[in-house]
Amino acid sequence: MASTLTDSQLVARCRAGDQEAWSELVDRFSRYVYAIAIQAFRLPESDAEDVFQEVFARAYQHLDKLRDDSAVRPWLAQLTRRLCIDRLRASARERPVDEEELAVADADETLALLDDALTVHEALAAAPEHCREILDRFFARDESYKTIGEALGLPSGTIASRISRCLSRLRAFLEGRSDGSGPSGEG
Repeated sequence: MASTLTDSQLVARCRAGDQEAWSELVDRFSRYVYAIAIQAFRLPESDAEDVFQEVFARAYQHLDKLRDDSAVRPWLAQLTRRLCIDRLRASARERPVDEEELAVADADETLALLDDALTVHEALAAAPEHCREILDRFFARDESYKTIGEALGLPSGTIASRISRCLSRLRAFLEGRSDGSGPSGEG
């Protein structure tokens, strides 16, 4: 149901009290929020879990304050960032902390990488099944054309051309998103 909704449609349904939409919103952004805490801020797992819970509790309480429904991802990222910094400060009061641990300068770069990764993940999810499978096998599993061809019963040359076509589809999808016409960019 909700996986086909844009971010703004999903937020609107959450505001209307749709619990299924809320579950989808949490599912859609859970890995993103958790990755910010773990990768960008290098929080211990228990702290990252606490931040995760707090982010979605606050999002649930304050979703009505979001001015642009399509901006839910950056809003959640900013909320996660603030809570991670608060967590780091609190832990610094409890125990001595190296300055490196508190340095969050590279957190912005990591956050940008995570944002890009989520965008690519969304683009792949919107791609046809045959594209998802062939791109996953080639890029994520690092399989050769020959291995993919054997698994799918296709010649190696066909694999190469399908990868090219699927990448073109992804590029078109991502370029469409950058001008606000894709699933997360619609308003």
